[in-house]
Amino acid sequence: MAEQITVMLVRSRAGCTPAQRKCLDALGLRRREVRRTITDSPAVRGIINKVPHLVAIVK
Repeated sequence: MAEQITVMLVRSRAGCTPAQRKCLDALGLRRREVRRTITDSPAVRGIINKVPHLVAIVK
């Protein structure tokens, strides 16, 4: 089975650039404190690295 990763939006989308909002949309994070479990892949890690100040990886 593929490795899963849980990400959570810890800061608001307000004030983000359009590119950062697209990254959050790709992760499925629309509101603060929302958690999403997604398949861990290099593409997902790259998206997370674009917005590290907005998201957190939750265990």
